[in-house]
Amino acid sequence: MAKRIVVDIFIPCFVDQCFPDTAMNMVKVLERLGCEVNYNPNQTCCGQPAFNAGFFDEAREVANKFLDDFSNDSSHYIVAPSASCVGMVRNAYQDIFVKSSNLVKYRTMQKKVYELTEFLTDVIGIVSVPGAALFGKATYHDSCSALRECGIKAGPRALLQGVEGLELMEMEDNETCCGFGGTFAVKFEAISSAMAEQKVENALATGADYIVSTDSSCLMHIDAYIKKQNKPIRTMHIVDVLASGW
Repeated sequence: MAKRIVVDIFIPCFVDQCFPDTAMNMVKVLERLGCEVNYNPNQTCCGQPAFNAGFFDEAREVANKFLDDFSNDSSHYIVAPSASCVGMVRNAYQDIFVKSSNLVKYRTMQKKVYELTEFLTDVIGIVSVPGAALFGKATYHDSCSALRECGIKAGPRALLQGVEGLELMEMEDNETCCGFGGTFAVKFEAISSAMAEQKVENALATGADYIVSTDSSCLMHIDAYIKKQNKPIRTMHIVDVLASGW
């Protein structure tokens, strides 16, 4: 009998607070595919907001907590519905732990951290979730973190193409930033809004009903523009798409 895959899920703080249904849908999808899912309620943040703002000591403190929360069993995978947070753990933590006594412990954990779609396609080896159905047209937004920090591009598209009733449309400049960038959206509001406008207009030009991405942070920013301008399109996290219809 094949050994069951055990997954420790990491729920980013903004997903926990703003998009809890996405977190629950990730559990739903993983269990549908036969994974054993664990959740450590002590988990908090990956430390990215502090790190990006230059508060490196505070970021190190959070990173050490993350390491303690997710290093109990080296056979477990760590999966998150956010390429942004996964990119932080995979890449920025290398700088945080470079001179730390926890470096070896981190290197072991680093190899086990995955964004959900790459875990599904690269580890489990699936390109469709049984029963997934969403009728309409969707266009996929490559988040900067997914594409540039994690090298994720083909996997999410393959999964979307496996959703019954969903037609995938490619928009122009799909690899261009949506304008969120964390504090960038606050510090450079006009530029950030213009980038969101460009992203939405490119999506509308495809005739899509949905803009789909791996990152709720991007979708939150895009959706704010959509709602303010009353545009006829919706945003959906790819996890929510894969959990639709069953």
